Amino acid sequence: MPGGRLTQQDRQRIAAGLNDGLSYREIARRLARPTSTITREIARNGGPTGYRPRQAHQATIQRARRGTPAPPRAATPPVTATDQEIIEMAVRAGMPRTAARVHHDLLLAEDGRRTAAELARRLNVSPASVSVAVNYLVQHGYARRERDPRRRRDIYVIDDDAWYRAIVTSRLQTIETVRATMAVAEEHGLDSLVGRRLARTATFLERVSLDMIESADRWRSLLT
Repeated sequence: MPGGRLTQQDRQRIAAGLNDGLSYREIARRLARPTSTITREIARNGGPTGYRPRQAHQATIQRARRGTPAPPRAATPPVTATDQEIIEMAVRAGMPRTAARVHHDLLLAEDGRRTAAELARRLNVSPASVSVAVNYLVQHGYARRERDPRRRRDIYVIDDDAWYRAIVTSRLQTIETVRATMAVAEEHGLDSLVGRRLARTATFLERVSLDMIESADRWRSLLT
């Protein structure tokens, strides 16, 4: 019942909602629960990528039998509803979930810097997952990689210029799409229906990308 303890069925619906990419707020709405209840439930049972309903239910039963609260996880920061909503917006925009979590955690670092080990510990994910996530962020310009020669480890950084680099990277990728699209248009013939449609698409993407980089150059000083 709303306000009571979560049932195993509730937890299965939470897992289904996570798999469908729903926000914590939407999952809470569908279960008629406070968003904070869903946030705590997921945070204490493996996080959004490691949540398993059966294990979560068994762990809750065991804690109730012992009469003790959930074990503290000092290394994992609390996930607020606002934090989760920002992450979900990034996921809806196309960013992989773990990459979105890593990106958000880097943004929360005072100096914008974390090691892979710190990210894995803070987010309760495997080093392999962190590696895939940061590779995505670096590839798309959202972060950069530095090498610590003294300790032989990589450090991942979000600096003031990160958003500018992300826009530049996006433009370069768009230009590649423009060239490929125009090449296909020419193969079909620019006087054909397919060729004209693809040529219009390529021209549109090119003009939009040019506008974006001009705007980014104009307002870049706001980042420094």
